[in-house]
Amino acid sequence: MNCIIKWNSLFKKSVLFLLIGLMGAATTHSNLAAQDRQTIAILYFDTKDIPYDSKTLGNMIRIEIEKMQLYTVIDKYDMFDLLSKNGLDIENCFGRNCLVEAGKILGVDKMLTGSVEKLGGKIVFTARLIDVKLGVIEKSSVMEYIDEDMLISRMSKISLNELFGIENDKVIVDQLTDIEEPLISTTKSMKLNGPRMGVAFLTGDLGEVISRKENKGGYDGYPVISQFGYQFEKQYLSAGEFQALVEFVGILSGLEQRMFIPNVVIMNGFRLNNSGWEIAFGPSLTLRKSAMGFYDTDHLMAGEDGEWYLEYEWNPVDPLAYPSNPYYNEIVERMDSRGSVSISTGWVWAVGKTFKSGYLNIPVNIYVSPNKEGWYTGLSVGFNTSRKN
Repeated sequence: MNCIIKWNSLFKKSVLFLLIGLMGAATTHSNLAAQDRQTIAILYFDTKDIPYDSKTLGNMIRIEIEKMQLYTVIDKYDMFDLLSKNGLDIENCFGRNCLVEAGKILGVDKMLTGSVEKLGGKIVFTARLIDVKLGVIEKSSVMEYIDEDMLISRMSKISLNELFGIENDKVIVDQLTDIEEPLISTTKSMKLNGPRMGVAFLTGDLGEVISRKENKGGYDGYPVISQFGYQFEKQYLSAGEFQALVEFVGILSGLEQRMFIPNVVIMNGFRLNNSGWEIAFGPSLTLRKSAMGFYDTDHLMAGEDGEWYLEYEWNPVDPLAYPSNPYYNEIVERMDSRGSVSISTGWVWAVGKTFKSGYLNIPVNIYVSPNKEGWYTGLSVGFNTSRKN
């Protein structure tokens, strides 16, 4: 029994020592592999007409090189400190001679530089690998991409893979380099599905009906009504900064004045994702109460000149002179709280801008809906968070 216990203990110790030995060998191999790598330094990448400055883009490239694990990347703080002490103009060091000098000061094997600029409706990404000891450009890569600022990080990875002979995903490369063909964006585009709230001002007969007494077919309210709703949208085209979409907006109006006016708007919208500006237009459908009637423009009844009456309310001051309604050919349909529910159509024009705060989008829109009975003009505000397609 004691022999078995000793054997088990010896076996466990042996396994433990073996695992420790393997881990140590793996760590040593990893350290030796890291020591065998050549050293590389990345200063700044020159930029023009893109939303990144040279320093930011240089940091972006440095991170991508570190992830590749092909070279030992010099720490940026040590690098900039050493070069500054040697009086080198780091911010304007893009040429071969300057970079070779910087590489010798740093004691590295390679220097990486390049540029990213907008040119002729496209983004041109250039990368150059410089051999410090030989003082020559060892490798270079020039690639042209679609004009899409949001994708520069992805473009940098593709260009660096191309420079170092690493295979890229062909589908992604085709999407980013096919400049002639519009691209359905592969990254985040602005989507503004979400609640909407605002206020509308009514003019003309529409405003007059809202203000009119209820016994006269009005709503005894104010021609300024609140609105609350929700917007759904579907993108059907995205090319660069431009986005085209269909928008569906459902709205309830006038609830604070005991009115219930449902409205649906279908609009075709065009949006600039980077700036947030948008224009949209399309038809609207509204459920409202309406009735047939006439305007007493000749003061034939007891009311005011031009007052609205329902068709069956014809009751002239002098019935003998007007036994029948002389406004028979002028009877029209208009909004009236005493009438029956009907569908009213209209057309809406809207313009707006989306303000951003972190991941929060705040669309603000001004709209107008012209109508022969009067105009709707209003302001709406919404909110949602950024989403990816």
